Amino acid sequence: MKNKAIVAVIFLQFLALVVFAQKNSGLGALLNKKSEFIFPQTADKVSAALNVKAVFYEDANEEKYAKWLCNTGLELYCTLGENKRIDDMSFDIAEDKFVVVSGLPYNLTMNKSTVEQCVAKFKNSKIKKEKLGDDSSFSGGTKLTFKQEKHYVTLLFDQENLLKFLSITPDLIDPAAN
Repeated sequence: MKNKAIVAVIFLQFLALVVFAQKNSGLGALLNKKSEFIFPQTADKVSAALNVKAVFYEDANEEKYAKWLCNTGLELYCTLGENKRIDDMSFDIAEDKFVVVSGLPYNLTMNKSTVEQCVAKFKNSKIKKEKLGDDSSFSGGTKLTFKQEKHYVTLLFDQENLLKFLSITPDLIDPAAN
């Protein structure tokens, strides 16, 4: 009986490691030595680095976008400029997936980096910290916004203070924008 209990405990620990294993984003080729996303970029280069085909689409205003849905659970989104030029990028994980993904810009990790860690990491930046309201995707969470080099970085955290969303844009996005 004791052996069965030991086997069950070992099996459950192994299962927990498999389920909550940290995955790497595969973004290495798109990051510089300081782990910053390299801009401008092209959809072809992003697809090649991730080994995932881009999905191209337009909104109601005929703005062009691309997205990549990675097998790690990571989702990337961007606006396409002239000649499919990319000057912004957003990183997200589907709400129904709890997966830890490392290798993001600035050495951040989805579902692991915390508000406190990010405030300390970017302490030399002028950080704007806001509580997320009931109308947001991460109600009760936190939003950090700051400028890093030539781009604005927005980090969204859930109410457990875990990183859920990262965007890097050349301009601040109007909260009223969809």
